[in-house]
This record gives sequence, C-alpha cells and structure tokens, in this order.
Amino acid sequence: MSLTGYLIYLALLLIIPMIAQGKVKSAYNKYSQIRNSSGMTGAEVARKILNDNGLNDVTIEETKGELSDHYDPKAKTVRLSTDNYHKPSVAAAAIAAHEVGHAIQDAEEYAFLKFRSALVPAAQIGTSLGQWLIMIGLLITFFGSFSPVILLAGIVMFSAAVLFQVVTLPVEFNASNQAMAQMVSSGIIRNDEERETKKVLNAAAMTYVAAALVAVMELARLILIYLSQRD
Repeated sequence: MSLTGYLIYLALLLIIPMIAQGKVKSAYNKYSQIRNSSGMTGAEVARKILNDNGLNDVTIEETKGELSDHYDPKAKTVRLSTDNYHKPSVAAAAIAAHEVGHAIQDAEEYAFLKFRSALVPAAQIGTSLGQWLIMIGLLITFFGSFSPVILLAGIVMFSAAVLFQVVTLPVEFNASNQAMAQMVSSGIIRNDEERETKKVLNAAAMTYVAAALVAVMELARLILIYLSQRD
C-alpha cells in the first residue's frame, strides 16, 4: 500500500466512527428534549415492558455517565444513565426499550446473544494479546526478518475480536426491533412518534455498524500484509 493509500485508510478509520458518534449525539441531543406522548420516564418504560413480558425479576438501576445505558445479563439488570432514567423524553423511552430488548433476548435465549456471550473471552484475548503479537510480527517484518507464525497467531486472535463486532450487529438490530414493537403494542408511543423513535435507534445502531466496519477493514489489511510477505 502506498503512503497516500495508507493515509487515506487511516483517515477512514478515524472518520467513520466519528461520523457515527456524531449522528448519535445529534439524534440524542434533539430527541432528549422532546417529551414522549405517554409522559413515561425511561425507568417507567423499562419497567412496563419488562412486566408486560413477565420479566418481573429483572431490576432497573440508574448509572452514571451519558449514554452509558446497558443490560447486564449476569445481574439481570437494566442500567440507565441518569437523564434517561428520569426524563420522559422520546430518546429516553427509545433507549430504555432497546436495553429491555436485550433482557427479552436473554430470557428467550436468542442465539446470536448466546453466541456473542460465548465469544467474550476470546474477543478480550484477541483485543489485547492479539494486538501485541501483530505489532511484534509487523516490527520483525519491518526490520527484514519475516516471522509468519507470530503475525499469523496475532491475526487469528484478532479475528475473534472482529467476529465479536460482527455478531453484535444482529443482536443490536434485533433489540431495536424488539423495542419498537414493544413500545407500539404497549401504547408508550403514538404512531406519529415512531419515526422519531426510529431515528434515535438507527443512529445508535450505526455506531455498531461503524465499529464492525473498521474492525473488518483492519483485519483485511493485516491479512493482505501477511499474504504479501509470503509471496
């Protein structure tokens, strides 16, 4: 890869996530200021959907930070950031419902969620140890002594982290679909609010798409380096 091509590649690695994050912040900032028609806070939305699905044992907690919302499958807990926990906004309802979507997936033993959970240890190793092996392999190559075993081992480990990012996509999209269906069926949002709610959910989903795209691009680059050195 030429210097120009490599600089363009690096720019894409930076720009793609930045665009995705910008869309999330823009959508969240806009719709966190718009009250949802039911007047329910994120915590109330989460509790209603959980109860409607018989998940009375799943708890809801407030957590610090902005957009730090998540579902903890080990603790069976939906954690909502302060604003989303307390505000009756369109954004709060959408995000709370999305996290409850993960709780529903957990209860239904959704295949992709189980697969992603099983990948966590390998992904963590691939992100840490795999990156070090890749760096060592590339440094050795740079100084003129190609070591295919070290670089290949790093690539294989890093592949687990990439697979984790890819498998995350159906998990997140399914949770968003669950969120929309639950909010509509339970009357949390009106028909005219569906478009606004989808904008929040779609913007959030794009961050996962961007992360997966960047990971796949980096894996492809490393594989090409490995193959070029073998020729």
